[in-house]
Amino acid sequence: MSINIKRIYEPAEDKDGIRILVDRIWPRGISKNKAKLDYWLKGIAPSTALRKEFNHDPKHFPMFKQKYWEELQEGEQQEQLAKLKEIINEHPDITLLYAAKNEIYNQAVVLKELIESELG
Repeated sequence: MSINIKRIYEPAEDKDGIRILVDRIWPRGISKNKAKLDYWLKGIAPSTALRKEFNHDPKHFPMFKQKYWEELQEGEQQEQLAKLKEIINEHPDITLLYAAKNEIYNQAVVLKELIESELG
């Protein structure tokens, strides 16, 4: 199992494997053709309220991570997380795509950590 993360603005590569966008909103300036997505799991993204509260501020990341993990335990986000796990079981190489400028503090980082801790 190989889970990678990268900004959707980076060019698609063969080594990406299955490409999954994990943002709720379509990234500005990217065409669907250029994105080369296999899946768009917008329902797995953090709620709008949580995203705004976090505002990609590194000092708020621990709070964001905790609240996001809580959000992933119910409703549509839980269903989408289950779908993501199914995709990973079917395809050993995936890339989680996100639009945020911050490459260290974003939801894809949290998702990767959560999945790797659960699936080993």
